[in-house]
Amino acid sequence: MIYEFKSRVTGTVVMNKGPAEWILGVIGKQPGPQGIITVEQMPAAIEALRKAIEEDKRAVREARRESAHREEEEDGDDKESPAATVTHAQRAWPFVEMLLEAQKGGREITWGV
Repeated sequence: MIYEFKSRVTGTVVMNKGPAEWILGVIGKQPGPQGIITVEQMPAAIEALRKAIEEDKRAVREARRESAHREEEEDGDDKESPAATVTHAQRAWPFVEMLLEAQKGGREITWGV
């Protein structure tokens, strides 16, 4: 499933189900076929996403440290590196920018699936 987020003052942001529903959960919105984020809800949504992004970054740094430690111990393991993984934090930034611009322009964000 694909989510398409739209606002009259920004471009469209398209996301796969997983990242989109993670973002909606962080900002307190129910995932579903359609919805709206009002201008009044945007400051709280931006703050919640910024906190979640920082938490995600910390978790990724810790996972990378643990992975590096394991690689030193196992020497020669061909598993995928966490550095090659796209994180929630990376996927969320286009949406945060959309929220900031929509808030500045005084227009809501809607989504449809």
